[in-house]
This record gives sequence, structure tokens and C-alpha cells, in this order.
Amino acid sequence: MDINYELYKVFYYVASSLSFSEASKKLYISQSAVSQSIKVLEKKLNQTLFIRSTKKVQLTPEGEILLRHVEPAMNLIKRGESQILEANTLGGGQLRIGASDTICRYFLVPYLERFHREYPNIHIKVTNQTSMGCVDLLESGSVDLIISNYPNSRLSPGVQIHPIKEFQDCFIADRRFYGELELRSLSLKELLDYPILMLNRNSTTSEFLHTLFQQHQLDLVPEIELNSNDLLLDLASIGLGIAFVPDFCISRKSDDLFRIPLTTELPARQLAIVHNDHMPVSNAAKRFLSYF
Repeated sequence: MDINYELYKVFYYVASSLSFSEASKKLYISQSAVSQSIKVLEKKLNQTLFIRSTKKVQLTPEGEILLRHVEPAMNLIKRGESQILEANTLGGGQLRIGASDTICRYFLVPYLERFHREYPNIHIKVTNQTSMGCVDLLESGSVDLIISNYPNSRLSPGVQIHPIKEFQDCFIADRRFYGELELRSLSLKELLDYPILMLNRNSTTSEFLHTLFQQHQLDLVPEIELNSNDLLLDLASIGLGIAFVPDFCISRKSDDLFRIPLTTELPARQLAIVHNDHMPVSNAAKRFLSYF
């Protein structure tokens, strides 16, 4: 099927913004030209791609399918253009990274500081998602690389995984409320007698802990599930329960927080840099990878 690239380009901008007017501004063409291009594309594909109303624009199921394929292609083209413009130098360009809030705050900042100091003309873009959500960013080509908790069940075989740091998860409580637990080791079963505070289900940490309890034939039902490890520690510090967090994010917290000793040794996990094996790696990303 012979369809002009410009039609897909117009489709991408409308689908990304869900606005014909926004797409026209970004493409520097009239709104009527945008509308006409979409009509031509729909006619060629013999599919309705958008549901139009006076208040909003929505993708049809067929439009959503097309966007899932067009978005990575558009990002790949942008990446190719960026690499050509870099002209094998590091005097410009962009470094795009995906990482969780916790990894950004407690691990990534010093490396970003060093990179910015050494290559001030390179634009750094960091997108915050959970480690699982970062995989979607990588697969769509929205980022050059991600820093993820590992293992991560969402990672596909077509990626390069470079472990860069090992860490240990731990259960944390405030001694003003749970001080007696500092004097003895708890089993995983005994932990279930206390309110557990942990990350929500859409995270590698939650997946890891639920799997661990299942391996011991235990059903974990957390008291509170949140999106932030810092907030979990804040709630633990006021006695709402026992927080499950990575050890690298507790260094700057209250002296009243302590690690609960366990009878079962928890398996270590890793932080890993991941990039797509099928996508070209920019010079900026290559230099950042060299730090590790």
C-alpha cells in the first residue's frame, strides 16, 4: 500500500495531542490541511481512525493500533536525525533517560551532574515512570535508555541489560512504635501480623515481594500501597506500619527508623541500565553508558 509518509506524520501529531488545532501548530500547516490529510489516510486504509466531536477528539480502536506502530517509527526517525545533526561530536544533541522517582533521587543525580558538567551543550531529558512503565518508554523509542530495577518481568529478549549496582530490600519500622521488634528476628509469617506498607502492584518491588511470600505459601495483603518510597518511609516514621523499601533510599531518613531483622535472608536485586538492541544508540547515550 503506497501511503505518503506525511500522512502518517500528520496522524502521529493529531493522535499524540488528540487535537487537530495543536497538530496544525506543531506542523505549521492549517487546521483544514490537517483534517484533509486524516481523511485521505482514513480513505486509503478504509478505516475510521478518530472519533470527532465538538468537545474532543478520540482514537478509535483501529487508530490506537496504528499509533502503537507509528509512534516507534517516528521516534526512530527523530533519533536518526538527531544523530546526523550531532555529526559525531558531543557539541549538541540530546540524552533521553527513563527512570523511577526513587532511582532518580537516590542513584542517578550524581551521574547526571557529571554528564552535564562534561557536556553542557547536550540537552538531558529524564522521564519519570515506574521500572515497569519505563519498559514501555524504551519499546516506543521515547527514551535512549532506562535505569530499572532488575529482575523486571516486562523486559523483552531484544534488549541489552547491564547490571550496575546490587542492593538489598528491607523492612523498616520506627522504634518509637515497634521498638520491641529490634530485639528479635521475625519470620515472613510473623510479619503478616503487622501492617505492611509497600509500593503498589504496578512496580517491580511489589512483584518481587508478592512472589517471595508466595514461594513461602503465604498470602501478602498490604495495609497501604503507594507510588513513592519516600512517602512509605514518612508513614512508617509516624507509626502507621512497617515499610518495605530498597536499602539505598533510607540513608537520609530519621534516626528512629531501623531495619527489622528477619529469619529469612531476602534475595538481592540489582539496578540495571537497559537499551534496545534494535535501536541506534546516540553518541550522547554511548558516552553516558561509558560511566558504568
